[in-house]
Amino acid sequence: MTPAPPDRPIARPTDAPPLAHKVAPQPGVAGVSAHAPEPLVPPDELPRHVAIIMDGNRRWARARGVTDFEGHAAGVEAIRRLLQHAVRRGVPMLTLYAFSRENWARSDDEVGGLFELLGRAIANETEELREQGVHVQVLGRLDELPEETRTSIQGALARTAEGSRLHLNIAWNYAGRTELVDAVRRIVASGVAREAVDEHTVSEALYTAGLPDPDLLLRTGGEQRVSNFLIWQTAYAELVFTDCLWPDFGAHEFDAALLEFAGRTRRFGR
Repeated sequence: MTPAPPDRPIARPTDAPPLAHKVAPQPGVAGVSAHAPEPLVPPDELPRHVAIIMDGNRRWARARGVTDFEGHAAGVEAIRRLLQHAVRRGVPMLTLYAFSRENWARSDDEVGGLFELLGRAIANETEELREQGVHVQVLGRLDELPEETRTSIQGALARTAEGSRLHLNIAWNYAGRTELVDAVRRIVASGVAREAVDEHTVSEALYTAGLPDPDLLLRTGGEQRVSNFLIWQTAYAELVFTDCLWPDFGAHEFDAALLEFAGRTRRFGR
């Protein structure tokens, strides 16, 4: 039975959620056209922003009888492959969940190993990233990191600031709820009137201010949860889960996720 039409126009809130999901200009990708990507799907069917929970390093290592550190090192190699392929496919933005604030609860050896890998990556990869046109941004509470680590990160960010082929966000010492707490603190400190706070106000107070929300959230390793990652920004993201452990993740798996995304219809509640 078809419902009768309302006898008067429906009053809608002026800040209804779809307003927060308009396509915005993509920062940091002006030079993509200079390096023609290899199309997998039409450009308008690609996600503008892919967020990835890189899960499975330790399980990968233990299945092979090697140390957790070697598993994390293999995960770094998977990142290198991913960056090259994302550029090849024309995906302009990636956000990778590298170290959560919850990870501090792991053993001293593992936490120390992760920071060692971060240091190696900064030392060994920054110039290559700069040459490839990758612009790097770090999301998280950097003030909680050792001074030496902060200095290294800031130097790497400065050296890649002109990158225009791929915008890479590394979530390090990151947690979604912590990000929201920090955003609320910024809003309160700014003196914004209570009635003036809306979705845009909150979005601009997040670590990701000025960046488009992820269109696709991908998690490896077989788990199906978001684990406190970009919990505001992924409100309308398409979710794709794969059993592939992160060190084994490569071009084939990334293409499968892009094809899955392209085959979905996004309505944003409409």
